[in-house]
Amino acid sequence: MTTTTATAGTTEGGGRPVPQRLLAAATRLFAEQGYDRTSVQEIVRAAGVTKGALYHYFGSKDDLLHEVYGRVLRLQQERLDAFAGADAPVEQRLRDAAADVVVTTIENLDDTKIFFRSMHQLGPEKLRQVRAERRRYHERFRALVEEGQRTGVFGSATPADLVVDYHFGSVHHLASWYRPDGPLSARQVADHLADLLLRALRP
Repeated sequence: MTTTTATAGTTEGGGRPVPQRLLAAATRLFAEQGYDRTSVQEIVRAAGVTKGALYHYFGSKDDLLHEVYGRVLRLQQERLDAFAGADAPVEQRLRDAAADVVVTTIENLDDTKIFFRSMHQLGPEKLRQVRAERRRYHERFRALVEEGQRTGVFGSATPADLVVDYHFGSVHHLASWYRPDGPLSARQVADHLADLLLRALRP
């Protein structure tokens, strides 16, 4: 079994690479009818590939669900690492990271919505992997808060763990209310939430 990213692999019948087509089909079907009500046959039919192609690249429907979320988390982790390692004041680095996770979540809202609705249906090993990946992201984000608290830039009355939970609670809630045709753009929502976080951290 080989789990791969959406950009790898050959094309079957031309067009986009097979893994990318499988992920696109799975994401649409999971969003429309739910993970548990979507069959492997429906996914491969929508992607225009064979079952053998799906099992070659992903191994199972479980692997597809894991990859739907994993591709977003990898993107967010890479961007967070870049923000955290930038040569800028900690307040700016934290604000950039806090706004970016909002924007990238909104830009991948279907993926996020599918995952939080269906995460409990992952197998034990995949669930452990996801929790470890999320924990790494949260720990890197928390390290920025702790750096600011340690240097006196941020107030330390509220534990860093609670600060992180406060921000990510807002991020995870986006799937339940944000609409692309609503009054606020992704960037406007990101700016508001990042500003709220920094106001909460002022000494």
